[in-house]
Amino acid sequence: MATLEIKNLHVEVKDQEKKTYKKILNGVNLSMKTGEIHAIMGPNGTGKSTLSETIMGNPKYKVTEGEILLNGENLVGMPIDERARKGLFLAMQYPAEVPGVTNAEFLRAAINARRPKDNPIPMMDFIQELDKNLDLLDMNESMTERYLNQGFSGGERKRNEILQMLMIKPSFGILDEIDSGLDIDALRVVSRGVNAMRGANFGALMITHYQRLLNYIVPDVVHVMMGGKVVKDGGPELAKRLENEGYAGLRDELGLDIKLVDED
Repeated sequence: MATLEIKNLHVEVKDQEKKTYKKILNGVNLSMKTGEIHAIMGPNGTGKSTLSETIMGNPKYKVTEGEILLNGENLVGMPIDERARKGLFLAMQYPAEVPGVTNAEFLRAAINARRPKDNPIPMMDFIQELDKNLDLLDMNESMTERYLNQGFSGGERKRNEILQMLMIKPSFGILDEIDSGLDIDALRVVSRGVNAMRGANFGALMITHYQRLLNYIVPDVVHVMMGGKVVKDGGPELAKRLENEGYAGLRDELGLDIKLVDED
């Protein structure tokens, strides 16, 4: 069993125009282990995507206090590639294009990066695993020869990231709005891929605005973020409550002095 713990995490991001730092996270606490699916919900601007990028080590985000512990080891200051080798995976809201590198080349390189240098994955094993996961995600084999995300539709990019996760087999997947822009059929396929990973050796932290994703990937725990911190934890019923009532009711119930983005 692997563990991921966020302890009293404070994060700032640099304002490129003003050359100053703005505080986004204000003491986030969260813990999970493999075998669990956690969801993070919250109003716009509360720091959900900042949390995902910080866990993965994006240097744009500056940790000023707190820890990110993977199996007890503090990742703060560790490069992104090293975090990936240790078992973290980030499915981004807007995956980048990588011209000149095919999907198949990228996937094989990513898998081998987590294996001993003298023991790369055998080509036949790679092809069999790739074919199985392409079928699971209703993806055409021709996708493997296209350059990574180049010319992909939004839905194709999201499927492709789930394909990467299925092939790499991380301990924890940080999934930032994987439902964004998906129609109902694509949402079902992407959810099928995540659910196929579910088990003792995998955990996921899903960031989403909407209950509809959680109808397909039912979380074990739901965390609500407001004002740059987790303010409430619960089960799937908490997400349904937010879908029906919005965030203002919960904010008022908790006595939080936080202005929501969509308020006048």
